[in-house]
Amino acid sequence: MKRKVCVVVTARPSYARIRSALYALKERDDIELQIVLTASALLERYGRIENVIEADGFDISWRIQSIIEGESLLSSAKSTAIGLAETATAFYNLKPDVVVSIADRFETIATAIAAAYMNIPLAHIQGGEVTGSIDDRVRHAVTKLSDLHLVASKGAAKRVISMDEHPDSVFVTGCPSVDIAKSSMQSPDLPNDFFHRFGGVGSSFDVKKDYLVVMQHPVTTEYEDAYMQAEETLKAVAELDMPALWFWPNVDAGSDATSKAIRVYRENDKLPKVHFFRNVPPEDFIRILVNSDGIIGNSSVAIRECSFLGVPAVNIGSRQTARERGPNVIDVAHDASAIVKAVRTHLNHGKYPNDPLYGDGTAGVQIADILATTKLMLKHEHHA
Repeated sequence: MKRKVCVVVTARPSYARIRSALYALKERDDIELQIVLTASALLERYGRIENVIEADGFDISWRIQSIIEGESLLSSAKSTAIGLAETATAFYNLKPDVVVSIADRFETIATAIAAAYMNIPLAHIQGGEVTGSIDDRVRHAVTKLSDLHLVASKGAAKRVISMDEHPDSVFVTGCPSVDIAKSSMQSPDLPNDFFHRFGGVGSSFDVKKDYLVVMQHPVTTEYEDAYMQAEETLKAVAELDMPALWFWPNVDAGSDATSKAIRVYRENDKLPKVHFFRNVPPEDFIRILVNSDGIIGNSSVAIRECSFLGVPAVNIGSRQTARERGPNVIDVAHDASAIVKAVRTHLNHGKYPNDPLYGDGTAGVQIADILATTKLMLKHEHHA
């Protein structure tokens, strides 16, 4: 009898953080892979990762429309409630043997609660990390609801065990997104038809030459300040006067304000050298990072994948405050002059050495093997 492994993908970043494991699971004869898509993974304005997943050769078992418009604290809470109700229905119909929840976004807690209340063993990818935002509370809550913990670093493993999780249920696998980073480095060149292939809006330039990457999301615990925070980054990018590739923010409370700030600058022609994207396929995004002079913003990719790649990163504000980081990261406040200074420091330094803090590029195979072969137990059975 094949073990049914149900992976719930909620957003663009969560797919990158599980993709190599999905491939490894798909290749196994002892696994029936189920993929549930929900939240912003189904929305066009956030890049509709659904199309990328299908192009990668995966079948989607269930789709859940759960996002309420508004990008506010209220809409996040209500979207979580809808996600919980609809995810429970999906699990009832799919009857998985184990459910996989990824990382720490607000949608993931709906997955965790549904699985826990339905007595379905829950595996959590990337628990035990600390970032200093609302994501911490979600991540740690999912950890306490989970039965199996597949963590990205030794520090994360210690933190999960310190939360009274059974050591036998904790596995250090590294991060599957590092697998993509490792494979993409084998053919790092960007295509000649770069802008034609990936679309977006804004100026075109020679991606074989110097450019920056910008990816800034609102901080959910500071969402009233999202416009001001985005403005500081916009001022810095304008002052640097370098070509840049800017990626749209996630569907978090405050993202409307972040998006508005970007549009105001763009429509007033204050960013003549910037091109904007909703989404590009995971390997190509890694190639964009590898070929760049550095990344600016507050995305975990700057801390996680870029430490492995040695890409200089300017991390802005509190969104990643306590996450373990490598020497490639300079932390600054939401202040344009500080951002500019940090970028120029990185430009003078250049690339950093590889740091395997978040894995060696084999996480997907390890995760698939654990999900396929580990005895599945609910949490109380570990402590029995």
